[in-house]
Amino acid sequence: MELARHDAAIPYAAIASASTFHTQDVEEARQWGVRTFCESRLTKIGGQRPIDAQLHLRQVRGVGFGRMTYGGEVRVEASGFESFYLAQVPLSGREVVRVGNETVLSAGKCGSVINTNTPVQIQHEMDTEKLVVRIDREALERNCIQHLGHGMRRPLEFQPSMSLDSADGMRWTSLLRWIYESLAIGETSFDSPIIAAQVEQMVITMLLTCQPHNCSEELAGEERSIAPAFVKRIERYIDEHADEPITIVDLAEHAGVSSRSIFNGFRRFRNTSPMLYLKEVRMRRVNEELKRLSLNESTVTAVAYKWGFSHLGHFTTDYKRRFGESPSQTLAR
Repeated sequence: MELARHDAAIPYAAIASASTFHTQDVEEARQWGVRTFCESRLTKIGGQRPIDAQLHLRQVRGVGFGRMTYGGEVRVEASGFESFYLAQVPLSGREVVRVGNETVLSAGKCGSVINTNTPVQIQHEMDTEKLVVRIDREALERNCIQHLGHGMRRPLEFQPSMSLDSADGMRWTSLLRWIYESLAIGETSFDSPIIAAQVEQMVITMLLTCQPHNCSEELAGEERSIAPAFVKRIERYIDEHADEPITIVDLAEHAGVSSRSIFNGFRRFRNTSPMLYLKEVRMRRVNEELKRLSLNESTVTAVAYKWGFSHLGHFTTDYKRRFGESPSQTLAR
């Protein structure tokens, strides 16, 4: 798997937060697991070698990005997660993950997804390490409801086995690689509310589209056509709230229609997407602000970050393509 080859670029310190532990004591590791995840039983099952349990978890809105190992052979048993789903991507070693009545060998090119309220048992072998993505149930279901355009008839249930070398699996791991490498740059990578909302939205949407679940077929279905007036309403909302965190779910809830309706409407009547329209609005606001400011009042980086542009290189390229000059040239004029 590609992520394993980029292992050195994802140090523990990159995702350190208050929800971090490092212990060789089995009971202490279990208690940390209870505080971080849920009530569970942790049993050391292999030889005399002590465990060396570590978890570092960085929260970005409703999504937690972590890296975890027990450092030895253990078995984890839990009755089920109540408030979140857990996606796991192996970096080394292997785990046997039993989710309800299904068993997944999580190793190499196969990861796993653990659903809420489902009994789970994890047989964690020696020298096994993994990335964990903890997604709040409320945030995930809220997004799914807005994509569907109606309430959910039953709880969301993912297929436990995740193929990481499929086209969808590679899209998922590519997104995770970018996020973890961004976290490695510094603790403040996603502190901007606008950027954090976009990251949460990307992760949830990617999981909903890349990993099969009991609503996949309906999400992939065709949507009714949309009137141009609806698109204009969304444009007005974006224009008025571009300085705030905006996700496709926020737009869907404001308009009272599904996320797919919004995407279809913008594609048919504007030949773009709602997020690209939002990006264009924010780019114009950056341009207007740089024109108002002087060199001693602010910096290009500060203004770009304020409007949700976290990658200065990409932002500068897009800005020059849009306005025919660099943002620093606009600020200097």
